[in-house]
Amino acid sequence: MGFARTCAVALVGVEGVVVEVQADLEPGVAAFTLVGLPDKSLTESKDRVRAAVVNSGSAWPQKKLTVGLSPASVPKGGSGFDLAVACAVLGAAERIDPRVLSDIVMIGELGLDGRVRPVRGVLPAVLAAADAGYEQVVVPECAAAEASLVPGISVLGVRSLRQLIAVLTDEPVPEEDPDEQGRPDPLMAGLRMPGTGAATGMHSMGAAQHDHDLADVVGQHSARTAVEVAAAGGHHVFLEGPPGAGKTMLAERLPAILPRLTKGESLEVTAVHSVAGLLPPGKPLVDIAPYCAPHHSATMQALVGGGQGIARPGAVSLAHRGVLFLDETPEFGSQALDALRQPLEAGHVVIARSAGVVRFPARFLMVLAANPCPCGRFSQRDDLCECPPSMIRRYQARLSGPLLDRVDLRVEVDHVTRSELTERGARGESTETVVDRVRAARERAAARLADTPWRTNSEVPGRELRSRWYASLGAMDEAERSLERGALTARGLDRVLRVAWTVADLVGHDRPGATDVALALQLRTGVPRGVPMAIGALS
Repeated sequence: MGFARTCAVALVGVEGVVVEVQADLEPGVAAFTLVGLPDKSLTESKDRVRAAVVNSGSAWPQKKLTVGLSPASVPKGGSGFDLAVACAVLGAAERIDPRVLSDIVMIGELGLDGRVRPVRGVLPAVLAAADAGYEQVVVPECAAAEASLVPGISVLGVRSLRQLIAVLTDEPVPEEDPDEQGRPDPLMAGLRMPGTGAATGMHSMGAAQHDHDLADVVGQHSARTAVEVAAAGGHHVFLEGPPGAGKTMLAERLPAILPRLTKGESLEVTAVHSVAGLLPPGKPLVDIAPYCAPHHSATMQALVGGGQGIARPGAVSLAHRGVLFLDETPEFGSQALDALRQPLEAGHVVIARSAGVVRFPARFLMVLAANPCPCGRFSQRDDLCECPPSMIRRYQARLSGPLLDRVDLRVEVDHVTRSELTERGARGESTETVVDRVRAARERAAARLADTPWRTNSEVPGRELRSRWYASLGAMDEAERSLERGALTARGLDRVLRVAWTVADLVGHDRPGATDVALALQLRTGVPRGVPMAIGALS
């Protein structure tokens, strides 16, 4: 009779649960039984592990073999348990000393030839192992850089099961045949999920890596100011205007003016993208704001997360700490759009399924873009639109009031005139200039909120704003009158004060004044208040 145990990690959303993998050998007819609430892909590991062990030069035990995954009440899925199952079986067969295996966490899929293939979710799995007190983890060689992001844990990257057996038994480590030059490494295919590349608009690199400069945007002074205020305070934006006016250009340039992620934020974002299979090879850490722009045909599950079995992160989680851009917003399904209300307020998504409850982070900056009517030419300044009024009302009603009430900034993007488009040398401020102001505004807000759990103005609850960080005397009078007239809701009044604090941080004021509140009101309601629409003019 032989017994051995080692550890693996089961992922539930972006959180991991350490699972003890136990192997027991008893005399009897040769059989392989896997218990512990495995799914289909994990049940199939029996054949993969058997072939990998034999092709790695070790003998498969011809006895009654039982492999248990504990705790048995936690659903387990995926192929990341292969390596732990193989080593537990070899420990029970005394090919490996069982005492060596008991304190090691193993993550990886096995090929039939014994190669160790990467799996998604290595970073959150290693984080779970470190939180549980484990000090050593074994991962595929190509995922070792991602696992090494977790401090205080020793990472061993292996390319094959033969190499791991040699390391655990103090034998000479065999050399693996190198791949042919010029051909992609087939092992790297396990790091990406098919259909989630850059062409889908769901990727972690975003627009910040491209040569996108705000100076390329012609005109649109109000929209540029709104984008700058959004980046400084983390406020949501609604851009409404005709086709070709620059709404998408502005949204694509927004990630470039956001501050770089802190180390903690980078680990949060990387964990989500690792689970989703979006980490690009060679860049294990996402350190810039992600950018996610799903197509308007996206379902509610694609936006907020879900799917069959254990839920997967959706677009709101892929845009965590970054930008979620919904172009042609009225074309999205109303049910999918209204599902955004809860994550906009809470900063996370809780998805309940029969297989369990999953919580995904979802603190993002949302940019909505829409045409004013189906033909896109409706305007208060001209009569080019041919849509009947009833059609215009139905089109604009696709965006519900409760959703728009959660958007801090609403800006009309005007037509670009011929003079603006053809004038030479008249470019707006560059991204580099705006980034400096945004960084300084974020630093002022962080210093003011240093003893609180919040870091940006958009996160501060309204009750705290009204009791601790109020505006100058009389500055909110016009906003309060708008509340009395019904032009603002109570939530809208709080959001005006938040935006006013962001404007004050951008221009260097200690407390929002009447001009700062007037600009915040104009950005919120679209009604001119007689204040300059350029941040530089307010300084």
